[in-house]
Amino acid sequence: MDTMIDNHFIQQLEMKNEKTQFKRVDADIVSNLIPKEEEAVSVLSKEQEEKLKTLFETTIEKSKADIELKALSPTDAPIVITRNEFMRRMMEMQKMGGGSPFMFGGMDEKLNLVINTNHPINAKLLEEDTSHQEKHIKQLYDLALLSQNMLKGEALTNFVQRSFELI
Repeated sequence: MDTMIDNHFIQQLEMKNEKTQFKRVDADIVSNLIPKEEEAVSVLSKEQEEKLKTLFETTIEKSKADIELKALSPTDAPIVITRNEFMRRMMEMQKMGGGSPFMFGGMDEKLNLVINTNHPINAKLLEEDTSHQEKHIKQLYDLALLSQNMLKGEALTNFVQRSFELI
């Protein structure tokens, strides 16, 4: 659904059918799109999780992303970036003229950054020295942005240069 009227159409369907909710497949991590009763357990201790979260918070601007730790499958991506479905819809409607220009106009879109605490790369990050940690966190963040087609301009150029350096 990629036409201008789709957001309004979906909102109308959701209002008429109160028990129905539509979600984009890239609106959240797969395990959150369809809630499951079983809860995965993290391989990291609480101290390691806090240290990992702090590393990401100091490397990535807090204003750009809300950081969340989640125990996912070790085969899932080490970090996943998603955009909040509600905010995405509101910003798209505002761009089309369906919302107040004062409500979302000056606001940057905030991303959700989910860190997979069960991925081996994140455990290795904790063991590295500080200079490598920062470079690898930036690389992971840019890879996650690239996977969502959100890496552009100077950030894309920096990513390519950093990739060459790491290789």
